[in-house]
Amino acid sequence: MKFLPPPSHRHPRGFLLLEVILALMIFGIAATSFAVALQRTSDLAMVSQRGQKITRLLESALTEALSMPTMEEKTSTVTVDEMSEVGLEIDTEVKLIPDMENQDGQLLQDMYLITVSAHWLENGEWQQQQASTWRYARLYQP
Repeated sequence: MKFLPPPSHRHPRGFLLLEVILALMIFGIAATSFAVALQRTSDLAMVSQRGQKITRLLESALTEALSMPTMEEKTSTVTVDEMSEVGLEIDTEVKLIPDMENQDGQLLQDMYLITVSAHWLENGEWQQQQASTWRYARLYQP
């Protein structure tokens, strides 16, 4: 004679399969979220690296313009080959400042404004970053 367990202790058929499917679904959602987070982190790191490279190139162009032995008004544009994938161009403009005064009201002569601008295409839009400084024209002359 066989004894069956009371109905409250029976394990319904298919319940184990449902548990496995639910566990796989939760694992899939977690894995997908993790992959999306990694992709966004990678994209952010690339944007940050590009920004640092552009800033370094701007600083180099500004240092080059500052170290010229003689100052004269001019404008120049350079295309940067190492950033050709975004079409980076650096514009350098040197302008004489005619009426610059110090804090005591004395006229400062031969002062130049040096402005360096970077232009590049990112996400279908033109971006710009700029740096500028002043320089006394006879700074490197004896």
